[in-house]
This record gives sequence, structure tokens and C-alpha cells, in this order.
Amino acid sequence: MHLRLSCDFFQHDVIHIAPNLLGKTLIRKLDNKTIHRYKITEVEAYRGTQDLACHASKGRTPRTEIMFHEGGVIYVYLIYGMYWMLNIVAGSENDASAILIRGLEGISGPGRVGKALQLDKTFYGEDLSTSNRIWIEDSNEKVTIHTSPRIGIQYAGEPWISKPWRYFIDD
Repeated sequence: MHLRLSCDFFQHDVIHIAPNLLGKTLIRKLDNKTIHRYKITEVEAYRGTQDLACHASKGRTPRTEIMFHEGGVIYVYLIYGMYWMLNIVAGSENDASAILIRGLEGISGPGRVGKALQLDKTFYGEDLSTSNRIWIEDSNEKVTIHTSPRIGIQYAGEPWISKPWRYFIDD
């Protein structure tokens, strides 16, 4: 039996936490009580208000408010009016950092991840340490981590577009 990650796991620098999520197991209990388990295979780190690719760089808004909370809660947002993006808040209060879950084993792309997990706005602010419908467990699996620049953030400019803050493992 694997242990659910506590909030403490998420209350460190996002650049430390993001690669350490790889190989961990994301559990989603659906409304019909079906439980799905997914290995996390790809993530991207967004490092607070100074990171121009991070939503928090625009300041504290109703949309980004949860990013300013202590790590271990969920930040979801809707893109293209149809895809809920799953992000895990990282760091201490006011760090405003988060990790985008870009891939799960067999599911590539953050839009597909949100769809497979049946996310919606009610997940905003969900506490991963106490939620009965979504959480992350340790797997103790040893993985080989690869890095690259993040995807789709040209608007942020340098040095942000070149930061190797996308982390992934072979699926």
C-alpha cells in the first residue's frame, strides 16, 4: 500500500517538487465510485510572480488567488472554453508557484489529462491531503528524468522560454 503525499511534500521550491512528482501515482475517484490510478509522466514548473510564463506574474486575481496559498492544493483553469488544466500549487504561502500536470501514463497533453480526470471548476482549491476524489500517492518507483524548455510560452520571452522546467519520463 502506498502512502498519500502530505501537504508537506508540496511546500518546497517548485523546481524541486516538479521532477519529484514523476512516477508518482495520481488517483481519481469518480462520482460513480470508480477509482482510476495514473502514473505521472510529464509536468511543468511555474515559479511565482517573477516567472513571466506563470499566471501569478499578472498579480493576485480571483483566478490566481489559490496559487498564493500553501502548496498541496489544486489550481484549475479553463482554456479554449473546454479543457480544465490541472495544476498543483507548490511552495509556501505567497510563493504563487504551481506545477502543470502535462501527462499521465497513456495520456499525453494537459487538455487530455483534464478530460480523462473529468475535472471542472469545483476542483479549484481542493486539498490533495484530504480530498476523497483526487490525490497523489508515493510509488517508490525509480525513474529517469528528462528536461526541456516548457511548451507554448513564447509570450513570456527570455529567459523564461529557455528554462528547462519541463520534466518528463518515458511513458
